[in-house]
Amino acid sequence: MEFKKKMGEDEELTLFFGSLLVRSSSAAETATVAAEAAATEKAPMEICKGINGLEKVILRDIRGSSVEIYLYGAQVTSWKNEHREELLFVSSKAIFKPPKPIRGGIPICFPQFSNHGSLEAHGFARNRFWSIDPSPPPFPTNSTNKTFVDLILKPTEEDMKIWPHSFEFRLRVTLGPAGDLMLTSRIRNTNTDGKPFSFTFAYHTYFSVSDISEVRVEGLETLDYLDNLQNKQRFTEQGDAITFESEVDKIYLSTPTKIAILDHEKKRTFVIRKDGLPDAVVWNPWDKKAKAMADFGDDEYKHMLCVEAAAVEKPITLKPGEEWKGRQELSAVPSSYCSGQLDPQRVLQGS
Repeated sequence: MEFKKKMGEDEELTLFFGSLLVRSSSAAETATVAAEAAATEKAPMEICKGINGLEKVILRDIRGSSVEIYLYGAQVTSWKNEHREELLFVSSKAIFKPPKPIRGGIPICFPQFSNHGSLEAHGFARNRFWSIDPSPPPFPTNSTNKTFVDLILKPTEEDMKIWPHSFEFRLRVTLGPAGDLMLTSRIRNTNTDGKPFSFTFAYHTYFSVSDISEVRVEGLETLDYLDNLQNKQRFTEQGDAITFESEVDKIYLSTPTKIAILDHEKKRTFVIRKDGLPDAVVWNPWDKKAKAMADFGDDEYKHMLCVEAAAVEKPITLKPGEEWKGRQELSAVPSSYCSGQLDPQRVLQGS
């Protein structure tokens, strides 16, 4: 840990915590934050053992926010804000034991979403062991003032038997100074036989909500969607916003780059920003399916909602040497929705 003080017209204190650079216009404020960080003696990135001895990476910001990522599935299982409040849902019955996927957090669906193909549901990336990438290529996103980890997945011989394509899947998980969480995926076709391959993809994000009946989703109004509960028939969304009174499993098509989830009781709005992912999946299993899942509590459907940045309707095709990028950025902001003061369109149209 290094402290470095620079003097200028407006005194500024610059702090270095490992590879994390933090700047503040208020030296006193920054010094206070630094003192708190020093007191806790927690590094901005830590590799440790998680449940059942599975390795995980913890990313921290000195203001208090944090992210946990298991190398199994490259799966984010925790995202906490500066008040240490958990923003993601992980089932109390989640099974952290390979080859079972982890129920909750942000599973990565690749090379297949759901049953849209011949592979196991949601593909195999979510139940493979990933590696930390020691020398990743430059990523297109700015990582200044942020802490991040780079992970990589390459197919095994067993993977090649069920999906005969060579690829490199690089994932950067980034925690920003405001507590925002970004996942950037880069998938490259490394086939040497000249053959292209196609895949579907999703960040299967489980958001933690107070009560599903008090939640609404803004930004998907008037869009076409495929209803998985009605044999993937195509419909057009009619409501002003999406609310929840029963099971929902829909794939919204040609969606905007920004979607908002408004939680009435918690006075919180999640904002999803995405690039390279034209679709959005909205899912809640409701009571009957919740009771049928061994790794999901009977009443837990009330406290979760999946809104997933995805590329499903039109598979992505890569020729050898080509690369695809897909990014999801999540932020959680306080809202006055429950008192009628929040204009959802301002959230969706803002920066």
